[in-house]
Amino acid sequence: MVAAKETKPAEGSKAKYTPKKFIGNERRTISGKKILERARSQHSLTKEQKLKIKKRAVSRRSMVVKKPRFPRAYMTQQAKRKLQLRKKQCYKDHKRTIRASITPGTVLILLAGRHKGKRVVFLRALASGMLLVTGPFKYNGVPLRRVNQRYVIATQTHIKLAGVPIPKQVNDVFLKRQDLKTKKSVDKIFTEEEKKYTVSDDRKKFQKKVDTALIAAIKRSKKAGVMTAYLKSMFSLSKKDYPHEMVF
Repeated sequence: MVAAKETKPAEGSKAKYTPKKFIGNERRTISGKKILERARSQHSLTKEQKLKIKKRAVSRRSMVVKKPRFPRAYMTQQAKRKLQLRKKQCYKDHKRTIRASITPGTVLILLAGRHKGKRVVFLRALASGMLLVTGPFKYNGVPLRRVNQRYVIATQTHIKLAGVPIPKQVNDVFLKRQDLKTKKSVDKIFTEEEKKYTVSDDRKKFQKKVDTALIAAIKRSKKAGVMTAYLKSMFSLSKKDYPHEMVF
């Protein structure tokens, strides 16, 4: 590409006038002729057309957002200000609701965890919204434990819990998982021995108390043999079993 050479005006000939731009503005100077033409065109406009032009101008003004002015000075030390309160509630303040199908004495099917597929008896709801259940332990090896209602199928089978004592001591704090992690130390000599889970005597006592009363309640029912076999059996699906078509 060859750069185009600048042609200087010859001596005696006048240079062409180019309209200057306003400094700091994109608009060009408008000649008198154009101003007169614009005035004539404005006279020929109807009221509706004039209103439309005004509305358009107002909308364009609102679209332009002014940039925030840069501060001239900053504060060296900011004053203490109150923190904004949370819009959402803490988990502990949430309202606990349990499904209408889950009532004390309902037989539930566990869908997750160590005992998945087993059938258990629902005893009561805890303060955290978890469900307190038991096997009984003698039937299927499920002890007193808490389960999330999301991982449970509520069946239509129900056991009357009249005369089954549920101790008040069995709560979220009592059923909390034990911390078995060993603390790491710099010296190998003073390392702690690995902790192993052991069932407390209180837990064994409460388990025995609840299970004996619950087994007695099962034996009192009309079909005691069928009920014991039902609680001992595992829940499973075969090839042509569709859960959405089943009635539990």
